Amino acid sequence: MDRMIFLAMNAARQMLNGQAQAANNLANANTSGFKADFEAFRAMPLFGDGAPTRVFSMAERPGVNFQPGAIQQTGNELDVAINGEGFFAVQTPDGKEAYTRAGELHIDAAGQLLTAHGDQVLGNGGPIVLPPASTVLFGKDGTISIRPIGQEANTLAQVDRLKLVKPAVSDLLKSTDGLFRQKSGLPLDPDASVGVLNGALEGSNVNPVAEMMNMIENSRQYELAVKAMNTAQTVDADGARLLRL
Repeated sequence: MDRMIFLAMNAARQMLNGQAQAANNLANANTSGFKADFEAFRAMPLFGDGAPTRVFSMAERPGVNFQPGAIQQTGNELDVAINGEGFFAVQTPDGKEAYTRAGELHIDAAGQLLTAHGDQVLGNGGPIVLPPASTVLFGKDGTISIRPIGQEANTLAQVDRLKLVKPAVSDLLKSTDGLFRQKSGLPLDPDASVGVLNGALEGSNVNPVAEMMNMIENSRQYELAVKAMNTAQTVDADGARLLRL
């Protein structure tokens, strides 16, 4: 019975892992710029002393769905969406560079341009810090222009430019914070071919219906694994009773 219990127990555990991944995708169905994780299961032989007589399943994330989400017009001057391929470069709290498609930005009391999660948005010269302004405008090429407080409407000053990059998606790894990083760990150079749309946000590319179906399927498979464990327990108890006769 040990083989049956081992396989059923592992299957139940992997179903829970798959359920957590589907739930995370579903929870981010309305998160700007979020990229859904793919889910897959594969057979893994268990090697040890003797022949590999146990084969268990393993839930894993084989990749990320890099399809762009729908562009939503917001009219907010600090909302920016990538137009086509590319990413915004940000600086994480550990001082390293990471990449995102989420352009829901804001300015803190110190004038720092930050993402919704508090990461510093990078310009071509480092983290962007803006002087006090009544208006902030993003050009199609990522240039940042402001109208200083008290100046005329046609008085604009260019102060910085968003660092926009276009890495090969095969070179990126998605971290638990939802940001992407280079596998090499090295920062990327700006790419002038990447453009942005001002007053718009890119939505999540999660398909809520597909994720709900995944969760239902994982739940059913989990129930089957638990029933298999209960069956193994019953058979083991019946075998013990026969031995006592």
